[in-house]
Amino acid sequence: MKRLSFLFFILFLIFSHAVAQVTWDRHSLIIDGHRVCPVMGEIHYSRLPANEWADEVRKMKEGGVTILATYVFWSHIEEEEGIFRWDGQRNLRRFIEICKEQEMPVVLRLGPFCHGEVRNGGIPDWMFQKGCKMREQNPTFMHYAELLYRQIFTQVQGLQWKDGGPVIAAQFDNEYRGRGEYLMALKKIAQEIGFDLPFYTRTGWPELRTPVPYGEMLPLYGDYADGFWDKEITETCGNYYKAFNFKAFRSSTAIGTDLLGKQEAKLNKGDEQYPYFTCELGGGMATAYHRRPFVYPEDAYSMALVKLGSGSNLLGYYMYHGGTNPEGKLFTLNECQTSPATANNDLPVCTYDFQAPLGEYGQTYPQYYMLRPLHLFMQDWGEVLAPMEASFPAPQDLKKGDDSQLRWACRSTGGSGFIFVNNYERLQNLSAKKNVALSLGDVRLPKMLIPAGAMAIFPVNIDGIRYATAQLVAKRDGKIYMMQIKGIPTTIALQHGKTLKKVKALGLSKPVCQNIYLLSQEDAERLFLSEKIKDTRKKSIAFTKVKDAGMLRTIKKGRAKVAEAPTEQDWNQAAVYHIELPVVKADSSLLSISYRGDCARLYADGHLIADNFYYGRPFLYGLWRLPGDVRHLELRILPLQPDAPIYLPREADKTAGEAVEKVEIVQR
Repeated sequence: MKRLSFLFFILFLIFSHAVAQVTWDRHSLIIDGHRVCPVMGEIHYSRLPANEWADEVRKMKEGGVTILATYVFWSHIEEEEGIFRWDGQRNLRRFIEICKEQEMPVVLRLGPFCHGEVRNGGIPDWMFQKGCKMREQNPTFMHYAELLYRQIFTQVQGLQWKDGGPVIAAQFDNEYRGRGEYLMALKKIAQEIGFDLPFYTRTGWPELRTPVPYGEMLPLYGDYADGFWDKEITETCGNYYKAFNFKAFRSSTAIGTDLLGKQEAKLNKGDEQYPYFTCELGGGMATAYHRRPFVYPEDAYSMALVKLGSGSNLLGYYMYHGGTNPEGKLFTLNECQTSPATANNDLPVCTYDFQAPLGEYGQTYPQYYMLRPLHLFMQDWGEVLAPMEASFPAPQDLKKGDDSQLRWACRSTGGSGFIFVNNYERLQNLSAKKNVALSLGDVRLPKMLIPAGAMAIFPVNIDGIRYATAQLVAKRDGKIYMMQIKGIPTTIALQHGKTLKKVKALGLSKPVCQNIYLLSQEDAERLFLSEKIKDTRKKSIAFTKVKDAGMLRTIKKGRAKVAEAPTEQDWNQAAVYHIELPVVKADSSLLSISYRGDCARLYADGHLIADNFYYGRPFLYGLWRLPGDVRHLELRILPLQPDAPIYLPREADKTAGEAVEKVEIVQR
C-alpha cells in the first residue's frame, strides 16, 4: 500500500470496500470528497483477442491510465439482424469483469453511432434497409437503438458502479450535431432499461442544434496532431497546429472535418459550467489510404501538457491502445468509401494500430514511457491542481509555426501553482528561446534558456518548494520525485530560503535536499514501473520473392473525392514473397517486415491475417496470434506508383515500385 498514488489509493478503497460517491463540479470529478484528475485511455475490447485483455489492461494501468474507455460497436455484435454475438473477443461482460479484477473504472461509449473507423460508424448494414433516417428520433431507429441498449445491458448488469462494479459512466452516440432531444431520448431509454451511473457524457463537438439540459451529460473534448481524414495530401495541413497552443477554447476545429466540415472556434453555450475534460486527445493516429501521418511521441506529450496547462482536469487519449478489426461474416468491418454510410476514407481491413502508446499487439511506442511522468503527476497532485484556474500570459492565437515567442501558461490559486512551458510544435522546428523570464504571482524564476522542443511544468509554492526549474513527477513514501528538463539547469528554491542550483540527477538512492529526489527523464519515465527493461533481440529470417508485381492499377478517387484503396482483384497483381518461420516463442515474438511500396498484406494458409498501408514504419505482426502450427507465410506488396494521390510522411521512402529490405523476428 505504501507506493500507491493518491488516486489509486482512492480507487483501491472503492473496489475493496464500500462504493464511493462520485460527483463533479465545474472543476473536476470528486470521489468521496476528494478531487481527482484522471487519465482516461481508449481501448476497444472487440479489437483485441480475449486472452490478451488482462495483460493489456494491466499495461494501461502501468502507463498511468486510471479510467478506461471503450466503444461498443453495434456492427461487431449484431452484424446480422437479431443475431447478437457476445462470444470470444466480443464478450463485453468478460472484459468488464477483467477491468473489475484490475481495479480499472470503465466508461462505455454506447453508440448507436460510434465511428471509430469501423464500417458505417458501427451501424449495421441491415439498418439501412429499414427505410428510416439514422441517428434521428424517429420510432423505427429508436426501436432498434433500444434493442441494442437492452442487449448491452445484459452484459453490464451487476457490474455498474452502484453494484461495486467498474462501469462509472456512459456516452451516448458520438460527434452528434443535431438536436439535443435525440441524446436525451437515448439517455431515457438507457435509464429505463436499468443503466444507473454516476455521470453520463457526450462529445463536446460539434455544436448541437439544440442543447441538452444542464447536468445531463458532461461534454468531453479532444485534439489531434494530424488527421488521416483530411482530404489534403500535403504536410501539416489543416488547423492541427492549434493543439500546441495554450488557449481557453476547449474544443478543436480540426477533428472529423471529413464528416463535420468547417467548425468555428467557439464554446457551446453553457459548457463553461462543466469541468474541462477530454476523451479524444490523440495518442497517435490511424493511416487512411490517401493520408498516412507519422506521429511522434513529442506530439502526444506536447498536446497533453498543453491541455493540462489550459485547464483540463481529465486527459482522455484516443487511442491509448491500438487493435485489430475482428473478422466480419458479411463484410470487412473497416471504414471504406464503398459502404452505405460514414464512407469518407479507406482504412486497412485489419490493422487499427493507431500508433498509440500501446500498439496493435501491445507493443510499447515511445510515448507510452514519455507520458508516464505526466500521468504520475496527475495522480499525486491532482487534488492540488484541479481547482487551479488557467491564465494565459502568452497570446492564444499564434499562427502555424510562429516562432516569435514562447508558448506558456499558468494554473494557480492563492499564490500556489504551476507554470506550463511548451516550445514544441509538430514539424515546425521551433528555436531555443533566450533569457526567458517566467513568473507566477510574486514569484519570478531565474532567467533561462528554453531549448528547442522543450516542454515542462514548473511548480511554484508547492510542498515546501518556492519554485523549481524541474518537474514534479510523484510523491510517495514521504519522498518527492522530480524530473530534470533536458537543456535547462535545475534550480530548486525551498520556502525556508535554501536554494540549490544546477543540481545533477542523483537517481532514486540519494536525495538532492531533504526528501527531494531528482531524476533524469529516462529514469522518470520508468519510475515505479514493475516491468524491467528488457533487451530486444532481433533475428533476421529468410524471405524469397516468388512473383513480380503485375500491371499497375489505375488509382481512382472514390465517393469522398480521395484515393481509393486497392480492391481484392487488385491484390492479384501484387508482388509475392514467401517467409519461412523458425520455431519461436509464441508468447512474445513480433514479425517485423521492413519494406517499401504502396501497401502490403500478410496471409497464412491463404487467409488474410494482417495488412499495412506503408508510411515509413515496419509492418508488424504478433506471431502468437498465428492460427494453428503455421510455419509458412505469404507477403503481398503492391508497388508505390509515381505521383500517387496520397500523402506519405517524410520518413517514408517514396521510391516508385516495391522491395523488401529485411524480415526479422523481434523477441521482446
